[in-house]
Parts: sequence; structure tokens; C-alpha cells
Amino acid sequence: MNRREFMRALGAGTITLGTGRVWADAVYRGSKIIQAEPIDRGGPVVIENGKIIQPRREIPLMCDTDVLVVGGGCAGVIAALSAARTGASVTLVERYGCFGGLWTAGQVLIVLATHVKQKTGLTKCIRGIGDELLERLTQIKYGIVNQAPGKRDPTSDPEATKYIMAKMLREAKVNILLHGWATNAIMDGNTAKGVIFESKSGCHAVTAKVVVDATGDGDIYGAAGAAHVRHIHRIGLVHRRGNVDRIRQEGNPGKSRRVGAVTPIPSVKWVNMQGPAGDCLDIKTLTQCDLDGREAIWRNLKTLQEKPGHEQVFLVDTASQLGVRASRTLTGLHELKLEDAKVGKTYPDVVAIGGGYAFIGEVPCQIPYGCLVPRKVDGLLTAGRCVAADNMMLNYTRLIGPCLVTGHAAGAAAGLAVDSKCQPRNVDVRKLQDLLTQQGAYLG
Repeated sequence: MNRREFMRALGAGTITLGTGRVWADAVYRGSKIIQAEPIDRGGPVVIENGKIIQPRREIPLMCDTDVLVVGGGCAGVIAALSAARTGASVTLVERYGCFGGLWTAGQVLIVLATHVKQKTGLTKCIRGIGDELLERLTQIKYGIVNQAPGKRDPTSDPEATKYIMAKMLREAKVNILLHGWATNAIMDGNTAKGVIFESKSGCHAVTAKVVVDATGDGDIYGAAGAAHVRHIHRIGLVHRRGNVDRIRQEGNPGKSRRVGAVTPIPSVKWVNMQGPAGDCLDIKTLTQCDLDGREAIWRNLKTLQEKPGHEQVFLVDTASQLGVRASRTLTGLHELKLEDAKVGKTYPDVVAIGGGYAFIGEVPCQIPYGCLVPRKVDGLLTAGRCVAADNMMLNYTRLIGPCLVTGHAAGAAAGLAVDSKCQPRNVDVRKLQDLLTQQGAYLG
């Protein structure tokens, strides 16, 4: 094909390649012009007497829902699914364009604390909707490893997990709002009634009978005025390396550099990064951690590639979300404590059980309902890594396994509160436990 023939084919929008496939690309045709009202942001922010003033404005209502879940990480997704299965209408607002949070966008791929090792063998603690999700990943080639009888703490592929989460939410008819950043709580006295969020569409409100804060950072209960504890913890940046199956062992095989942890893809491993301790609620800290993290990843990769036999290892990708470990934890009706977990303390209001983990030993960890409920603010529950836990136990409740089960408990409780027409703190815990058991959860 000469240049004139190529341009003629391009003008027609089709080019036949040597493979016989037809390439069609209408990008050159331009965009479609539409007539639309300007996006209303309440008028410009103005400067008055040297101060920056935002005008008073009415916030448009996007929707009203029974249960509003803010945050589409692993806890939020399971909470939304659980609430939807009670028959409640559910809306899920997520700031990114995918689900899974640190499990997927953050590439923390291993689901820790799923089982307890006992005399009779492994006892699975992560059951119910969370385990249903893990089982569905087994139907995808290279979707998950170690999700099988006799195995514990599986590792999933982030893209497969994003896909299955979205599929399950859509099947459950959850109202999904991606690319929305919740910025404030809507309060009626001491009761949460919804959230305000910003997006490309402007500022909008979603109102609800019950709000579940699954932001990980406690952004909603912080805005609602609920008592909480602030933390500074390590902030890392996870990445994946490829061609690890092509590493040639030269000399002593035991001297080969460790290149990462297993993933479902044979040629790829994921690499965690401890990172510096910092305040993840500070934008300057987050910026610095992102920039320094990527610099360190490339520097470490170069060092690895210079090692004989490791020349073909390459960087697959870096996480699009920083590996934040802790920021806020709720001051709840109950606080999960390390000394209690180590001895396997039980609770009459248990709503979730996580599996064994290094610093608590091989004991099941019961999580009482009070860890999800603020002491004073009504209309609000929390789930995931920002539940009420002491300064050591937050390193347990932030793991993917415990996040799955606290999300399940919060969603079921929210749905039950709507059905019972009561505040979350007044939910009949016995009925909640029965509901969770019906949904497959393990409560001992």
C-alpha cells in the first residue's frame, strides 16, 4: 500500500492489516458536540478582605437510599453486598474507578488471617460473602492461588478481583457511583443522614437511613464528629515484577536475590514496601511518599537487574494507591485489644471472626459489634481498617481477611437497622447474628 492508498483507507476509517484483521479508528473524525447546562459548583469562590470565601449554596441531591456505603475497598464491597441481600436499597460511592482499595489498586494481594490451625486441621474463619468472592476467583485462570482445601491465606490477581467485585455488585443491583470523593457528612443533630461528595459532575449529596464508613481512613465518622484516634504509621508503595521465571541461578542458588511474593501469574511477583512513618491525612506527606516510593522502586530494580541471572526482570506496574496502614481508628462502644485477642477472648455480641496471625497466635479472633458502632453518633457504622482497635490490634484489623468479615457484619447490621426502623446501636444483636449465619458467616 502506497501513501495515497493508505490515506484513502484511513479516510474510510478502515485498514486491513497483514493478519487479515480490520483496524477501524474514527478518532480523526473529532468529537460529538452536545448541548448541556454548565456544571453548577455554587458560583466561584471569592476573595473578601484577603480571605477566601466559599458562597453558601444548595447542594443537589443525587439520590436517596436505604444504606449508603462510602468506600469500595474490600470491606465496603462486602458491606454493600451484605446490605443488598437484606432487601435494602444500597448505594456505594468510591473515589477511584475500580473496587478493592488496597487489595487491588494498592496491590496488597495476599488475604491474610483466613484460617486457624487447630488439632483437627485448618478451620476457615473467612466465610460468607467474602469467601464467595474468593471462590469465584478460582473460576478465572490465574485469578487466585491457595484458595483450596488445606490451604490458607490466598493471593489473588488484582485485575481479576476488580472484575469479580464489580460483577457481584452489579448482579446485586447496588447503585454504584465511581469517581466520587466524599468530602463531608450530612448531619441532622447527632445523626448521620448521608454524605456530600465531589466529582467531575460537581458537588452532590446522597442521603441514607444508615451510612457505612468504609473509607479506611474514617473520613465520614471524622467529619460527623465521632470520637476517634489519629495514627502515624508506615506508608509504602507496592509494585509487581515480571520475568521472574527467567531468573538464571548462577553459582550458589541460595544466593539468588529474593524478588517478591507469589502471585497467580507464574512469571510475576509482588513486592511490598515498608516505607516511612507518616501522617496519611496530610497531602504533602502523601505526595512525598508517592514520589520517593517510585524512585526507590526503580533504584532497587536497577540493582536487581545488575545481578547475574536477573537481567530480564522488569517492572510490571506500581500500585495506583499508596499502601496506607493506619490513619484513624474509631472510638467505639468496644475496643479490640491485643491482650484479649491473644487469649482468644469471646464476646456475646460477636459479629465477625478472623483467623490466626503472627502476633496473636493460632487463635480465632472474635470481633464484637461494638467495634463498629460510634459511642455517640447515630445513623453510622464503620468497617475495615478504621474500626475500633488499640494501637497494636489495628495491625490485625487492617488485614484483608478481617476487613472482609467486618464489612460483612456492618452491611448486615445496616440492612437490619433499616428493616427494624432503628438506629444501628439499637439493632437486636441476636437477630444480626442469625442474619450473618444465614448469609454464611462464621461466628464460632
